[in-house]
Amino acid sequence: MDSVRSDRNGSGQRVPLALKILIAGGFGAGKTTLVGTVSEIRPLQTEEILTDAGIGTDDLSGVETKRTTTVAMDFGRITINEDLQVYLFGTPGQDRFWFLWDELAFGALGAVVLADTRRLADCFPSVDYFEQRGIPFVVGVNCFDGAQRFGVDAVRRALDLDPDVPVVLCDARSRQSGKTVLVALVEHVAQRRGEPVPAA
Repeated sequence: MDSVRSDRNGSGQRVPLALKILIAGGFGAGKTTLVGTVSEIRPLQTEEILTDAGIGTDDLSGVETKRTTTVAMDFGRITINEDLQVYLFGTPGQDRFWFLWDELAFGALGAVVLADTRRLADCFPSVDYFEQRGIPFVVGVNCFDGAQRFGVDAVRRALDLDPDVPVVLCDARSRQSGKTVLVALVEHVAQRRGEPVPAA
């Protein structure tokens, strides 16, 4: 099940169809930023300050400037029209919070896996998770300032992705760029299901 519509109050008022999309990826890849950028509401965030207790548990190499981490999820919403809303669930990026993933993934239409080319191996667990469960996903390569740029084909080869998995270059800080990644996911899901691709 990847959508819900109900009329709980019996008023005859239509309740919008809800689509659930996960935003996944490694620690520090930009998941919280992406959810906050594209959400029309102030996002729910479960950010906590990193402490010395995480040394040896959390891999902080390459993200030394990161001061907080998601410990449960991020949540945002996009209203497409009065009949359709998209709910975004950002997953925690650290291994010790993986027990939450099955609950977050339940009923998801698909997922965006954010990749940081400075730490590309960090998104392997996310890719494996969605591949093993048959959940459609796209890879959004978050182009960080100062990071070496790689083309879509180079990232696809490095991640050993199936040819039909879309790879999109993006900037998690840009609302339009984030929307482009989400549109790519919806188009990918429609193609996999053999349904007409919705107009962007």
